[in-house]
Amino acid sequence: MLIRQERPEDIEAISEVTIAAFKTLPISQHTEQFIIKALRAAGALTLSLVAELDGRIVGHIAFSAIAISDGSAGWYGLGPVSVSPDLHRRGIGTALIKGGLSRLRALGAKGCALVGDPDYYRRFGFRNCPQMIHEGIPQEVFLTLPFAEEIPEGIVEFHPGFKADG
Repeated sequence: MLIRQERPEDIEAISEVTIAAFKTLPISQHTEQFIIKALRAAGALTLSLVAELDGRIVGHIAFSAIAISDGSAGWYGLGPVSVSPDLHRRGIGTALIKGGLSRLRALGAKGCALVGDPDYYRRFGFRNCPQMIHEGIPQEVFLTLPFAEEIPEGIVEFHPGFKADG
């Protein structure tokens, strides 16, 4: 399996994988493909990585800059992350997340935040940091991963592309 930066010819496959990955998830509003499209159109995809297996795109992960009300810079949001449903539990999501976090660190990022299942994301070091808040999201599913000891304090806002719905 190869983890690499997306290419223009990957865009349709990324959308297909994303739609399939979230199709049966009850917590999804099924807008993830629109979020990726909006982030891409806005030039807000800091990292857009694909997992390629035997020439087929089988996973995708996006990272985009987030704003924090205290003015802290260098923080990024993880998501959406998608894996083809027929290939779950084979380490593809893990490889995408680890590869993305490693690339963020190499870019000099200060940390990463996401909304997701704490039981899954804790294995990567994500945790609740009470001093960082995402309004309207339950604190237990808003997770952060500081890359240094300094943790910002404030309200986090993801890119407006996360509100895309079509």
